[in-house]
Amino acid sequence: MAGRDLMAGAQTGTGKTAAFALPILQRLAPQASTSTSPARHPVRALVLAPTRELAVQVAESFRDYGKHLPLRSTVVYGGVDMNAQIAELRRGVEVLVATPGRLLDHVQNKTVMFNQVGVLVLDEADRMLDMGFLPDIKRIIALLPRERQNLLFSATFPDEIRTLAKTLLRNPAEIQVTPRNVAAELVTHVLHPVAREKKRELLAYIIQTRGLKQVLVFSGTRIGANRLAHQLRLDHIQADAIHGDKTQAERELALADFKAGKTAVLVATDVASRGLDIEGLPQVINFDVPRSPEDYVHRIGRTGRAGLTGEAISLVAPEDMESLAAIERLIKKRIERVLVPGFQPSGATVATLMGDQPSRKSAPAVRRDRPVKHADPIFSKPYEPGTAPPAAPKAEAPQQQSKRRQPQVAALLGGKLKGA
Repeated sequence: MAGRDLMAGAQTGTGKTAAFALPILQRLAPQASTSTSPARHPVRALVLAPTRELAVQVAESFRDYGKHLPLRSTVVYGGVDMNAQIAELRRGVEVLVATPGRLLDHVQNKTVMFNQVGVLVLDEADRMLDMGFLPDIKRIIALLPRERQNLLFSATFPDEIRTLAKTLLRNPAEIQVTPRNVAAELVTHVLHPVAREKKRELLAYIIQTRGLKQVLVFSGTRIGANRLAHQLRLDHIQADAIHGDKTQAERELALADFKAGKTAVLVATDVASRGLDIEGLPQVINFDVPRSPEDYVHRIGRTGRAGLTGEAISLVAPEDMESLAAIERLIKKRIERVLVPGFQPSGATVATLMGDQPSRKSAPAVRRDRPVKHADPIFSKPYEPGTAPPAAPKAEAPQQQSKRRQPQVAALLGGKLKGA
């Protein structure tokens, strides 16, 4: 309210949108006008968000909080026709919520003016300031008046992002409502060690045996999200996918069906981990463990919101161990391990995933009175001590050896060698 620059962090689902929307509306209220002239409604507050869903959610908050004020607000984002957005901007709006790319489209078309912007908000600032968005952010900031208030809000502030943010702010106040990068306290965490090739079957098993009716499942890729949703439908589970390749209309329909209970499972990429506010969402499942530990915090923040409890389930294959370790370091918590019989990986990988203290819920437990199998990271069949080694192949001519090795090397590299 004093107009000072601000860096603010709090757990997701605790009301960060209200924390900047309400003071902005109160500061703009004395300048509010009932005039229909666009000149009396210049853009005074600009809010930048990384995803369409988050931008829409923020715009809805401004609309609802300010419904008794003669202040106008609108949202612009990509994936839809610009003409309707241009018409809204020409009517005049005091609060503009936007994704960076589409906002620059409007700048190029000269359909938006920034000369009276007094407040800039970067929502989900850690994502906004990463290398993907930074050039667009700098272009937009260069167009704004020098005298303005800058507000950065986020659930996570990695050290490199904090350093970068300070170059954009002037003597900012810093507010950290809870310890940095802490996951929501009302969310319980559990992971199921699983063989990679059995992940889909385990997911369907969990959904069906527990009778889950509304669960958000995170996939690492857009293609993977589509494929997983299709496979779940083959298992007679109502599922849909939401990701960046979908049109805005498709994304809105998928989200509306999920909120209405028409779809039991919504498979999403990380585009949905920021900005989805689904009331009372009971479970989030990480089908693919996120590579960035901060993304884990944002994903599970879709549940356990507004004082309600939630559950975060992760399906962890042996190759996810490094990412899991990074997540546990970030949230400063060891996630409970629970084995699901018939789906766990074999050999030493189970012992590694379970750690030194296997969960008492695990069934069957890992036996300690027998030699631990040593899994070969290349081949799927674990090596068992005491078994006879395979017979050595007969010696081959150097040319034959070269021809045989090429396809193997190509397979390990994930592609074909030229001429192979």
